[in-house]
Amino acid sequence: MGYPKDLLSSRAVIRHGKFAVIPPEGLVNNVIPGFEDCRISIVASPKLGAGFVQYLVTMNKGGRNLQGFGGAGVEGFVFCIDGQMRVSLQDQVFILEEGGYVYCPPGEKMRLENLRDGETKIILYKQKHEELEGAQPWPVVGNVNDIPERIYDEMNNVKIIDLLPTDLAFDMNMHILTFEATGNHPFVETHVQEHGAYLLSGEGLYYLDDRWIPVKKGDYIWFGPYVPQAVYAVGRENLSYIYSKDCNRDANL
Repeated sequence: MGYPKDLLSSRAVIRHGKFAVIPPEGLVNNVIPGFEDCRISIVASPKLGAGFVQYLVTMNKGGRNLQGFGGAGVEGFVFCIDGQMRVSLQDQVFILEEGGYVYCPPGEKMRLENLRDGETKIILYKQKHEELEGAQPWPVVGNVNDIPERIYDEMNNVKIIDLLPTDLAFDMNMHILTFEATGNHPFVETHVQEHGAYLLSGEGLYYLDDRWIPVKKGDYIWFGPYVPQAVYAVGRENLSYIYSKDCNRDANL
């Protein structure tokens, strides 16, 4: 990076246990066993207050994880932001390009390899799976470009895509929410679910807890449980983000 050209500053806003906005300018590389030739940042973890772990990863040429991502009692998810990669799961091999994704059920591991001469950028996610008697999730592979959008909450200028089945076997889902330039949430949401969101395009003004915060493409947002939240899309480009959601389970005592 070299010497700074001005006073040090940051758009990051961190409220442990509540929410976080993490811009790409402040990301720091982490060394994690199993990942080779990758720049990887842990953007959400229990240290922040999250019930999951999420990573932003840039796989350099030859970048890979052949040790496997996931394991006993842990479910995983990979999403290709840009590039091309190979995902090996069980005895199957999948080639992901922009918009491609794989859900890895608990007890299994994904092996990841960059197929590009240059960089491939991905999102990784893992959480402990909450079992439901008689229901077992299965591997899911797809591409968001092949899934039709649905109108969100009866608003024609807001669309949503569900990446995983709406089945009780799954205790999580991934969605892509897209707001046109005039789009916004219909109300300020307050709920038990938490989210991890990566902004794929556009700009917005996000209400988090008790303040409005400007956000844009490349930012990561963690939303804690019961934190009031809503967004107005601003600018000339659609605001779009991929986000996680815990679902289909009762609250534990």
